[in-house]
Formats: sequence, C-alpha cells, structure tokens
Amino acid sequence: MKPKNLLFLFSDQHSRKTLGCYGHPFVKTPNLDKLAAGGTLFKNAYCNSPICVPARGALATGRYIFETGYWDNAKAYEGSVPSWHHRLNAKGNHCESIGKLHFRSSEDPTGFAESHLPMNIVGGVGDLLGSLRDGTARLRKYRSYINNSGPGNSSYINYDRQITDHTVEWLEKSSPKYSDQPWVLFVSLVCPHPPIIAPEEFYRLYPLKDLPLPDPFEPEKRSDHPYLRDIRDFLGLNEEFEDEEIRRSIAAYLGQCSYLDSNLGRILKALEDHGLSSSTRIIYSSDHGESNGNRGVWGKSNMYEEAVGVPMILYGEDVPQGQVVETPVSLVDCFPTILECVGQKLSEEDKVLRGRSLFKIAKGEDQDRIAFSEFHAAGSRTAFYMIRQGPYKLVHFIDYPDQLFDLEKDPDELEDLSGNPVYSDIEAELYKKLTNLMDPLMTHKLARRDQLSRIAAAGGRDAVINRGSFGYTPAPGEIVSYQ
Repeated sequence: MKPKNLLFLFSDQHSRKTLGCYGHPFVKTPNLDKLAAGGTLFKNAYCNSPICVPARGALATGRYIFETGYWDNAKAYEGSVPSWHHRLNAKGNHCESIGKLHFRSSEDPTGFAESHLPMNIVGGVGDLLGSLRDGTARLRKYRSYINNSGPGNSSYINYDRQITDHTVEWLEKSSPKYSDQPWVLFVSLVCPHPPIIAPEEFYRLYPLKDLPLPDPFEPEKRSDHPYLRDIRDFLGLNEEFEDEEIRRSIAAYLGQCSYLDSNLGRILKALEDHGLSSSTRIIYSSDHGESNGNRGVWGKSNMYEEAVGVPMILYGEDVPQGQVVETPVSLVDCFPTILECVGQKLSEEDKVLRGRSLFKIAKGEDQDRIAFSEFHAAGSRTAFYMIRQGPYKLVHFIDYPDQLFDLEKDPDELEDLSGNPVYSDIEAELYKKLTNLMDPLMTHKLARRDQLSRIAAAGGRDAVINRGSFGYTPAPGEIVSYQ
C-alpha cells in the first residue's frame, strides 16, 4: 500500500445510531454518508470505554484502559505511554492536532509536533466527582442539559467553528510545508457533546411533532438492571421529563449531529480545493456514543450499543468502496492503522498492541476477532466489561448480574439471555475470552485503589462532593463553573 497523508476526523459523543449511513431513518448527515459510500464502513465499531478521557487514552496509546490506568475523567493521558503521535514524529511524519484532546495538560509531552486550540481536562485534575463511586455523588448539572435543550448558541458550537476554520486554513497554508513525507492531522471536534443546544438552522431540521420518543422509554418497559439505576441516580434522572422536553433534547442532539456533519463537509471541501484528496486518506470516528433517552438514560457510561458503539469510516486509495464490514473493531485499532497509512511499521515495543490495522480488516483479515470495552468511571458502583464476538455481546459486572445479548436477533438489546441454559455455552465461552484477556476483579480493585488515593489527595470525599462538578469541560477561554 502506497504511503499517504492521513486526515483523522474525530467527534465527541456521536452514536453510530445517528448517522444516515448507519441506518438512521431521517437524520441528515450527507457528508459522512458520502464518505461511507466511497469507502468502508465498520458496522460494529466500539470505544474502549464509554466516557471521554479513558476512550481518548485508549485511542492515543492503542492500549486498553486496564493496561494504562487512565480509568476516569480525572486521570488523563500525559505522555508516559507511547502514542501514535510520538511514533510518527519520531519517524519523520509530521503530526499535529487541532481541537479537543482531553489529555492532562498542554505542557505534557504527548507527542504532537503542535496542538492548536487544545481542550484538556480542567486544571490537570479533571472531574474527581466521577471517581467517587460509592453511590453518593450526583452530577447536578446534567438534568439542566435536558431542561434547557433546544435551538441557540453555545461555547461548543463556537469552538467547533474555530476548529473547522483553523483546519481549513491548515490544509491551505501548512500542509505544503510537509510534502516530503506523509503527514497526519488529527482534527477533534466537540459536537454533539452536551450542552444539548444546536444552531437554529440545524435544530429546525427536526420538527418535534415528527420525532418519536426513545424506545424503550416508559418506566414499565425499561430494564431495571442495577447499573442503570446507578446511572440514573448519578445523573439525577429519576424524575420523569415531559414529552416535549424529551423531543426537544432529541431534536437538539440530531441538530448537533447535522451541524457536525456540515463542519466536516467544509473540511472535506478544503481538502479537495487544495489538491490534497488524491494524496490523503481519511478516518472518521468518535470517542463514544449517546443514550439519548433510551432506557431512561442520557449520556454515555453504559454498554448498550447507542453508548458504547461509535462510527468508524475509512476512506481513500486502497480502501474498498461502498463496503460494510461486520467484523468488530474498536479505537485501539487506529494506532496500527495510522502507522500503516503513512508507510511505517510498528516498533518492537508496539508489537504487543492488541489492535489490528483497519486496512487489513477491510480486506477480510482477522474476521473472528473480539471487541473489548471496560468502565470504571462516573456513576458506576462496580466495574463492568464488554466482550463482543460475532452476533453475541457479554457484559460482565463485578458485583451485579451479567448481561448477554444476541445483536443479530435483538439489535435493540431488549432480551437479556444471561442465565438462559440455551445460551450457557456461548456465555461461558465469552467469559473465558474475557478472563484470558485480563483479570476483571483485580482490575476493578486497582482502579478503586487509585481513585480513592486521588480523592484522599484532594481532601477526601466531602471535599470532592462539596466542590461539585462542572458538567462539561469548558471550551478554551470559557470560565469553568462548578455546581
């Protein structure tokens, strides 16, 4: 495969269920749909932890969270583990970032030659409230996201516009400086992450009267699994919303998805306008998904497909066109993919990485593989782990009952097959694959010990609770506000 530049387009909280190319019946994402039609779409792509900071740590390092210890939104990547950004720049392939990183600090040696408009965790400390996992923490701001959702402007809308403008300018003025070797540009936008506000023109694409309520949504239809109760408690979602509030939040989220798509369209047009299309391949993905009211939950932090599933699209020369790949993939697969794109090989140290190049998977290799995700963060009183292979998905909990789903027969995950004797061999086999990969209980204990240590260093449980949470990481220049 001939080495090429790589434009890595990344978003925040974009569920793969809300793209036209992934089958959504009416969302408007024409630029991403066109990208998928001309490239390869990975139908079963996953993040490695359904929350921002751990997911981005896995993306950077190509390693699972249990291998690095980036457990939650208060322990972020700081450059101590080699990243693909380190590898590229060490090999002479210029690598820059524009936009959200959610690393510890701009002062850390994270490997990018330059990071433009970076967003990192607040004060190098992040959100310690999510590290307090005894059931007493409450994210007070979350309910207001839904109450206040709708059309308007936000710091995140403005930030994405800045990121897009800067990317368009970089492609025009900076890319020619690095034409001697393939470059990589990581462009990381923040929509459709809360606040759940969309520009008026995009919000109006989704009339409230045309929007169905989430399904399952009614309390009597929802799963009563204890980890869903934990999330609802943490986010303050136990009190029911009015139907109009729910539809308004859905319209705003879908509007943000369309706004994101329009910004990506501007970037893709700039790539073409400046003669870079033939020399550049493209990856599009996101750090995690969004529940969007399904099962009475908003946000991420669970292992249902709408939250743990992400879009993954590969485009460019040597990529099969119009192909849909069923093989499970995840964000750790991006590390070897990026190196292969620019013509570099994994170092000896990197050969222990568990990811596989998406270029190889797109050509039919390694079809019987697993995707793995884990969670040790906000709202969870116990660790939980996901193993996906073929049509089956096992979610294993340390202290709660497991879940098993057949995603081929039950794509909405309404029927939990765990404990069903008909599926006992499948459940046992997936659990064996999980324990062959890692030690769930030991990892749970390591994460809790580390989190309690950081909480103690911050003044203890009461100090963390009294400080509250800022809800979402402020955009550059925005003043952080605790509640």
